[in-house]
Amino acid sequence: MQSSIDFNFNKRARVVCAMSGGVDSSVAALLLKRDGYEVLGVTMKLWDCFKAPAQKTCCSTADTVDAIRVCEQLGISHHVVDMRDAFRKAVVENFASEYSRGRTPNPCIKCNELLKFDLLRRETMNIFGTDLLATGHYARINPPVPPFNKGGNGGIRLLKGLDPTKDQSYFLFTLTQEQLGKTLFPIGDLTKHEVRKMASDAGFKVAEKRESQEICFIPDNDYAGFINDYYPELAGRAGDFVDGSGRIVGRHDGVHAYTVGQRRGLKFGIGKRQYVLKIDAGKNQVVLGGNEDLLGREVLVENVKWTSSSQRIICKIRYRHEGAPAKVEEAGDGRARVIFDKPQRAITPGQAAVFYDGDEVIGGGWIE
Repeated sequence: MQSSIDFNFNKRARVVCAMSGGVDSSVAALLLKRDGYEVLGVTMKLWDCFKAPAQKTCCSTADTVDAIRVCEQLGISHHVVDMRDAFRKAVVENFASEYSRGRTPNPCIKCNELLKFDLLRRETMNIFGTDLLATGHYARINPPVPPFNKGGNGGIRLLKGLDPTKDQSYFLFTLTQEQLGKTLFPIGDLTKHEVRKMASDAGFKVAEKRESQEICFIPDNDYAGFINDYYPELAGRAGDFVDGSGRIVGRHDGVHAYTVGQRRGLKFGIGKRQYVLKIDAGKNQVVLGGNEDLLGREVLVENVKWTSSSQRIICKIRYRHEGAPAKVEEAGDGRARVIFDKPQRAITPGQAAVFYDGDEVIGGGWIE
C-alpha cells in the first residue's frame, strides 16, 4: 500500500508520535518504525479525572501504561509531557465558558489547534530537536497535484481519511500550511479494520481496546454536572423555557445544561415532543419547539480560515453531519455566510462549520 507520508521527509528523520494508548496511535508508531523513521513516543498528560467510572478511561494512568508497553514492543523510547495547566486554560475553561454563553463548543478541535499541533510541537522541538509530529488521526496529507492552484496560500492539501466511517479531517481544519508540512498521518490510508488487524498481528494488547465516545475530561458524558462541579461560577441559574412566541412553558436548570437540538433531559412534557431551538443566555431563556422548527438554510461562520477559495462547497456543521451542498459568501471581519441548498437540522452556535471540495478540506470556522 502506498503511504501518504512518503513525500515529506527523509526516512531517517526523527519524528515524535503522539501516543494516547489507543490502537490508532499505536499503529501509527508501528508504521513509522517500519518505514525507517527514528520514532519517539510521547504521551500528553492533560487532565486528572476523579469521577471516571471504573470501566472507562479518561487521560488515565492505564492509557499511559498501554502506550509505554507498545513503545517497549517497538523498541522506541516513551516520554510523558505534562500539559495539564495549558489544557485546562486553553481547552477546559473555554469549554465551560462557551456552555455558560449558551453555545456548544468542540474541545477536540481546540486541543488539536492549541496543544497537539502547536504547544506539543514546540515542546518536543525544545526537548528532542525535532518538530516533525505524527498522530493516529484518520486523515491524509498530500503534496501539490497539478493543476492544483485554487488561489490558496500553499500547496499541501488536507484530505479526508480513506475510511469514511472514521474520517477525522473535521477536527483538523485549523492546521496551517506550515503545520501540515511537518505532520504525518500514517493511518490515513487505512480502514479501522485494517488498523486493528495490524495491531493484532504486531501482538499489541490494545488491538481490541474500546474507543472512547466521550469528551476525554468528561468520561460520564454529564457536561452540566462537570461545569457544576469544576466551574460553579459559570453554571447558569434556573430560568424559563419559552416557546417561539415567548410564552413561558416551564423552568430550566441553567443555560449551560442545554444544546440546540436536544430533546432528552428537559424534565417536563407538554404533549408534543419539544426540542431546544435556541439558547438566549442574555435573557436566561431556552426556546423550545417542534422538530421541524430546527431546520435552517443559512449560517454565519466566524474566524474563518481558508486554504483555497470556492463559492460552492460541502459544509459539515458537526462531526457526524454527513455534509451538505452550499454556497458561501464573504461576510466581512473574517466571517462567511453559508447558504445550504436544502435546510439543515440543528445548526448550533459554537460548533465548527468545515468546508470541503470533494475530499479536500478547504476552510472552516465557528458557527456564530
